[in-house]
Amino acid sequence: MSNHMQISFKSKSENEAFARVVVASFLAPIDPTLEEIQEIKTVVSEAVTNAIIHGYDQSDEFDIYLSCEINDRHIKIVIEDLGVGIENVEQATEPLYTSKPELERSGMGFTIMENFMDHVSIESAVGHGTKVILEKTFQTSRSLHH
Repeated sequence: MSNHMQISFKSKSENEAFARVVVASFLAPIDPTLEEIQEIKTVVSEAVTNAIIHGYDQSDEFDIYLSCEINDRHIKIVIEDLGVGIENVEQATEPLYTSKPELERSGMGFTIMENFMDHVSIESAVGHGTKVILEKTFQTSRSLHH
């Protein structure tokens, strides 16, 4: 099975839940487990929240771009903002690092993404934005286990 979709939405915090549901719904045909769906929703939340808080400095005036591809049981999710960018990607991906300690952010967003996905890559340019690419191959369809 092969499929793809692409949407954009305003950088409003309420759209984080929308993005989670869109991706979960899009992946439904490959019959992921409840745990897999929860993990995908979590990584989408983390990436969208990062775009809002860090990319756009909490402004809700900008767009976030979300695309998703399915190839057999492999998925690729791309979440992109055109915000401030990340000066030091290596530092930003370190556990507990946060550029906004005053917001009591855990600094675990990228770590969570890396734990739940097979591959996470970050492309960023200061002043031009950040693209987070999340990839995972799901296990064999559940229907084969019954």
